[in-house]
Amino acid sequence: MSELKLFNSLTRQLETFTPVHEGEARVYTCGPTVYNYPHIGNMRAYVFADTLGRVLSYKGYKLTHVINITDVGHLTDDADAGEDKMEKMAAEKAQSIWDIARHYTQAYWADIKALNIRQPAHWSIATDYVPQMIDYAKSIADKHCYELESGLYFDTSTVAHYGALARAKTEEGKGRIEEVDGKRNTADFAIWRKTPAGETRQMEWDSPWGKGAPGWHLECSVMSEALLGLPFDIHTGGIDHREIHHPNEIAQNQARCGSDHSGARFWMHNNFLIERSGKMSKSSGEFLRVQLLIDKGFHPLAYRLMCLQAHYRSELEFSWEGLQAAFVRLKRMVMGVTNLKARHADTQTGEADTWTLKQVQGDGSGVQGDVAPAISATLKDFAASIADDLNTAIAITALETIIGIKKVDVAQQLAAIADMDKVLGLNLMALTRQDLRVRPKAATITEEDIETALTARKEARAAKDFAKSDAIRDDLIAKGVEVMDGDPLGWDWKLDI
Repeated sequence: MSELKLFNSLTRQLETFTPVHEGEARVYTCGPTVYNYPHIGNMRAYVFADTLGRVLSYKGYKLTHVINITDVGHLTDDADAGEDKMEKMAAEKAQSIWDIARHYTQAYWADIKALNIRQPAHWSIATDYVPQMIDYAKSIADKHCYELESGLYFDTSTVAHYGALARAKTEEGKGRIEEVDGKRNTADFAIWRKTPAGETRQMEWDSPWGKGAPGWHLECSVMSEALLGLPFDIHTGGIDHREIHHPNEIAQNQARCGSDHSGARFWMHNNFLIERSGKMSKSSGEFLRVQLLIDKGFHPLAYRLMCLQAHYRSELEFSWEGLQAAFVRLKRMVMGVTNLKARHADTQTGEADTWTLKQVQGDGSGVQGDVAPAISATLKDFAASIADDLNTAIAITALETIIGIKKVDVAQQLAAIADMDKVLGLNLMALTRQDLRVRPKAATITEEDIETALTARKEARAAKDFAKSDAIRDDLIAKGVEVMDGDPLGWDWKLDI
C-alpha cells in the first residue's frame, strides 16, 4: 500500500503520515465564525478537511475529527484588532447574539450537508468551553502572560521560534505586525479581553482578569486539547490562518506543554478560492454562497467536484463557466454509473449487490477473487494519487477510467467506483440525473407545465406539424428549459451563467 504523504506547513515539506496513536488519526479543523453565512471560499476549507478525513478512513485509520464553531471572541481583524464579529452583527441586527449564532450555525450545517461533507466526531462550540479557557489561561499566565487595561496578553518572546509556521519575520528580522501601544512585543496577542468600562457585552464571563470574553486564538488551543489531547495528528485550516491564528495557537500550546512542540504533528492549509468580481466578500451584499449556486440551478456537488479538480494547496479561480464545466463532468459520471447499474440489474439473479470489493486494501492488492487487471491497476493508480498529498485531480481521472472500462465484470466495476467515491464524496452510487436537475430560483415555469408542453410537442411531431413542434420548443427555451430529443430525461433547465 502507498504510504500517505502530506505537506506539513510547519516544515514546508512532504512527510510520511505516522499517527501519534497507532491505528488512529486525530484531526482538528478551524471552523466558522457564525456571524454571517459562509461563502463558497470558506466552504473550500471544509471540502478539503473532509477529503483528508475520508483518505485517513480509506487508509484504515480510526478517525476522530473535530470542527469548532466560533460563536465568541473572533475580532473583525484577524490580527487581533477591532470589534467582536458576533457582538457587531448582533448590534447591527438588534438581535440576541445567541439567536445570531444559532441561525448561522444552522445555515453552515445546511451547507455541510449539501456538499456531502461527513459529520465530524465532535462539533465543539466555543461558548461551551469558556470555563476550560479560563483554567487554561490561568495555567500559563504567570510565565507567559501579562495584564494590560484591556485584558490579558500573551508574551510571544517567552516561547521558542514564534511565527515559524508563518515565517512571520523577514530575513532582516523585521516583524510584519504593526506596533501597538502597551504591548511588550508587536506580535503579542490577547488571551482574555476585558469588557471596557461603561460597556456591557451580550457574551461576557467573570475571570481573574475582569469580566470579559476569551481571545479567539485561545479557543482552538483549549478545544483541540480537550477533545484530542496533546499532541494530536493534524490541524487544518485556510491558508489565511497560517499567518496569525495558527502561530498564536502554537505559542499557547508550547506554553501549556512546557516544550517546543506545536501541539499537532502536521499543520495543513488549503489555498484560497479566487473570484475576480469581488463577490466573495461578505461585505458585497449578494456574496457567493452555496445557496446562491443552488438558486442558479447548480447541484452543490458540482462545486465539490470543482474543488477536487484542483490540488488543495493551489489557488482555485471560481467562474460560472468553470462551475458549469464541473457540473457537466458530474453529469457524465452519474450517467456512466447509472448505465452500469442498469447493465448489472439485467444480469442480477440473487440479492442486490452492496457494491463492495471484499478486503480491498486501497491499492487493489488485497482483492479476493479474479479482479480484472484493468480495475486492479486503476485502483492502484487511484490509491497512489490520494496518498500523494491528496492529489484528487488525478484521482478523479482514475475514477473516470474505471467508469469507462469495457468488457469487465460490472459488479466489480461498480464496487471499485463505490470504493473510490468513499474518498471523493460525490455520492455517485445514489445520485440520479433527476437529482441533478435543480430548479433555478428564477424559473417561471413549473415542471408540470413543462411535461404538458412536451406531450403537446410529441403529438405535434407525430402529426408532422413541425411548425407547432418548433414553436413549443422555442417557447420552452425562452422560459429557460432545454429540450433534449432522444434523451430519456427529456429536458433539463437551461442554466444562465
